[in-house]
Amino acid sequence: MTRRRVLTGITTSGTPHLGNYVGAIRPAVLASREAEVDAYLFLADYHALIKCHDPAVVAQSSLEIAATWLASGLDAEQAHFYRQSDIPEVTELSWILTCNAAKGLMNRAHAYKAAVQSNREAEEDPDFGVTMGLFSYPVLMAADILIFNAHDVPVGRDQIQHVEMARDIAQRFNHNFSNIFTLPKAVVGEHVAVLQGLDGRKMSKSYGNTIPLFGTPKQLQKSINKIKTNLLEPGEPKIPEESTVFQIWSAFASDDERARMYADFEGGIGWGDAKKQLFELVNGELAEARERYNELMAKPMQVEEVLQAGAQRLRPKSKALLEQVRDAVGLRAYV
Repeated sequence: MTRRRVLTGITTSGTPHLGNYVGAIRPAVLASREAEVDAYLFLADYHALIKCHDPAVVAQSSLEIAATWLASGLDAEQAHFYRQSDIPEVTELSWILTCNAAKGLMNRAHAYKAAVQSNREAEEDPDFGVTMGLFSYPVLMAADILIFNAHDVPVGRDQIQHVEMARDIAQRFNHNFSNIFTLPKAVVGEHVAVLQGLDGRKMSKSYGNTIPLFGTPKQLQKSINKIKTNLLEPGEPKIPEESTVFQIWSAFASDDERARMYADFEGGIGWGDAKKQLFELVNGELAEARERYNELMAKPMQVEEVLQAGAQRLRPKSKALLEQVRDAVGLRAYV
């Protein structure tokens, strides 16, 4: 049976939060345990350099995210767990793909278009503050995917375009040179939650509305207490679908717990009581992982050894594929 190669990466530019856990980490760890899945899970530290220019933040975030994967139950011997920057073939492949990717395709990337639009609204030069890292981001993401010929790439809806661009780049290369690359597919989990943050918008580091994943129980409770709610009093019915509290509850609750809280909302549960129960539910799931996370953060060399072992296992694969690519484009020995 051919196992499907499934690839997931998280950019190392901040402290992991509940949205990362629910949207990427937890489902990826669960998927890695499936017999038919060959899981590739990595720290996207090159991607972090696009927006974060503070070396201390990049380094600390890398450790925090690595420890989070491991604390959340990832078996690094069963899955392929590695740091992007430990696979140098990724950047070499990225350059070769850059030389074959159409600039017009890059012009249509959402992140670049958003930056240009923002500059125009501010009456700045359209490319003000736009680095080549931001502009070429989709090519580096294509290299991440294609270096191990991933079949499936689980993403949020806002990332579908980048996987489609990787597919376009792979098709162009296969047509122009040699049929080397598997054409990847974006997989959007219909039942994977995209959590709302403290202010009701998507939970995101860029909005500053996140709930840190492995803060202390007191910090977790304090963050949950800050979730924005309406002014309805206890006893007044509340609409679950419009509540961030209920949305986060649903991401952690069983079907029975979800149904019970839905009824409590319609029955007028007070916000204080709902937030107290939410804290207990989330803390109950995270407590054991938090303890393991703190142990790993205190022993960074243990995390480093896991990542180095992961890279050593994968380098023969990345080297073999890159040799095919180099030969296909004419980078060959004179024999």
